[in-house]
Amino acid sequence: MDGKSLNISEENLKRLKEILPEAFTENKVDWDKLKATLGEDIEFKNERYVLNWAGKSEAFRVLQSPTTATLTPDKDESVNFDTTDNIFIEGENLEVLKVLQKSYFGKIKMIYIDPPYNTGNDHFIYPDKFSESKADYLSRIGDKDEMGNMTREGLFRKNSKDSGHYHSNWLSMMYPRLFLARNLLREDGVIFVSIDDNEVHNLRMLMNEVFGEENFVECITWNKRVPKNDKGFGNIHEYVLVWVKDSSFKHKFEMSKDGIKDVNVLLEKFKKSKPPIHEAETELRKLYNKKGYDRGITLYNSLDINYRLWGKINMSWPNANTFGPKYEVLHPITNKPVNVPDRGWRWKKETFDKAINLEQITELHDGTYICGRIWFDKDENTQPSSILFLDDVESLLLRSIISLKSDGGIEVEELFDGKSYFSYPKPISLIKLLIDSLTLNNNDLILDFFAGSASTAHATLELNKEDACNRKFIMVQMPEQCDEKSEAFKAGYKTIADIGKERIRRVIKKIEKEQKETQPTLPFAGVKKEQDLGFKVFKLQESNFKIWRTDIKTEAELTEQIELHIEPLAEHANTENVLYELLLKSGVPLTANILEKDGYYIVNDNEIALILEIVNTDIIKSVIAKNPRKVITLDRLFNKNDQLKTNTALQMKDAGIEFKVV
Repeated sequence: MDGKSLNISEENLKRLKEILPEAFTENKVDWDKLKATLGEDIEFKNERYVLNWAGKSEAFRVLQSPTTATLTPDKDESVNFDTTDNIFIEGENLEVLKVLQKSYFGKIKMIYIDPPYNTGNDHFIYPDKFSESKADYLSRIGDKDEMGNMTREGLFRKNSKDSGHYHSNWLSMMYPRLFLARNLLREDGVIFVSIDDNEVHNLRMLMNEVFGEENFVECITWNKRVPKNDKGFGNIHEYVLVWVKDSSFKHKFEMSKDGIKDVNVLLEKFKKSKPPIHEAETELRKLYNKKGYDRGITLYNSLDINYRLWGKINMSWPNANTFGPKYEVLHPITNKPVNVPDRGWRWKKETFDKAINLEQITELHDGTYICGRIWFDKDENTQPSSILFLDDVESLLLRSIISLKSDGGIEVEELFDGKSYFSYPKPISLIKLLIDSLTLNNNDLILDFFAGSASTAHATLELNKEDACNRKFIMVQMPEQCDEKSEAFKAGYKTIADIGKERIRRVIKKIEKEQKETQPTLPFAGVKKEQDLGFKVFKLQESNFKIWRTDIKTEAELTEQIELHIEPLAEHANTENVLYELLLKSGVPLTANILEKDGYYIVNDNEIALILEIVNTDIIKSVIAKNPRKVITLDRLFNKNDQLKTNTALQMKDAGIEFKVV
């Protein structure tokens, strides 16, 4: 009870919605639809097939507003900063996408994103006040705590299903990001977007508007590992929507379908063979492992189980943050209680009771026991496991090939010593399949601007290890604070971005260890053998230059601005950060080759020279001798020496060098 009297208006609307649900849009009455439903003559205004929502105009304004932000390097958090071409960017992804427009316009081969699914519990940035100004928006995305981490308050809004703009908020969040992402794709580029039932219908319409319906490729359905059953149905599906930048280019998708025929052949061997059938067992084990199912499949040559293949599945509760039921299970031989898992059982007691069969106990050759669908060790000191028989395996094998195994959480736990620091990460098997479906070459760029725990980076590094191709990744993740009660926060990972960076570091260490233990097996001609095992970390930051206010209304404000800009650099600016900002805003990638000379920098084999600390005639002569195509320097370095500035400009012009003073 909330202590309030009955709200007559809400009650009437509730009754009306029960009778005429078609007259409502996002829980509000659509008066034109209501009139049409009641049979009145009505003509809908501007009738046409179009996707529209509350706040679309504001989404356009947010999209079209330029950013003055920049990216600053963090070498301490990077791995092999000076030699790697992989990138991890920490920052709000809409602003980051804007920052990347000049340097990466039309350069990305593949984009994969796993955005918020809009389940009603997601936190994400959206303009929930449609009259919000650009200044207000920038204030929100700059809302950080004393450690520099983005806070949820005023930034990450929970988009509840009770909101009157529930779908609109999600569309307003997605639209500008997809639009900017399209700009970054190469003409032969491809984008993959993961989604579930909550917004798959709206996403298809949104993607049609941004990318063009003629560039739609496919809606891939894949099976999640553990189905939810909260509606009486087993919800096991999610989707990956696929669009190309330009369908006039020949796109050849080679989704892996190998193995289906092999599975059928092997299963027939099991059905018809008599013991021993170790050859078939070995082949099937290899196929299982290749497809990502490595639960320790074992074939027992026992007439009592009809030569059936079976594998043991851990019965303990898999999630470290929650707990399953705890109940007593008696060992079928000793009749003593077995050890109950610390986190409880994976199954409810009713499910377990249906699976066990104490009337038919089969002793195996190693002294263990099978009771129905439950395996027990010799005594009660080992927890029992559930088992899979041949009939289960047949469908599981085929499904693991056609759909995909989705143990993304287990992959993260294996890297973090069994700790579960991230909820529902995408499995790298899914992302590897998508990457591998394209013909990507060395140095082709893969972008993920909803990076999360960096599954896409993990998948890229693993695939590069397997086929000796050096694809490059760009990950973008907001420094969203982890819940202070979470295991991740307690372990020292303050933000989601921290988890992603550490995951990449651990994947790199894992691959380095494997490379030391094994010799390379894929010496393809013309392929660079040495894998790029590193990544540069950059962080979104305000410009290193003071930004001129455009809302000045009084002479006093103008005077204040002029005095403020006598020194154009902001207090937090340093030479390295200014260097990267000028490169970004000149259209140079973050992986540019930068050489520091005496008093200046040379970038990408004399593409650009930057003079950032001191200007004198000796430095000018040295720079001109290098014959760069463009020279950038700071106006403040001339220290009001107009003669030196003019002479420098003339010398550059005579040498055919573009000269720019900022």
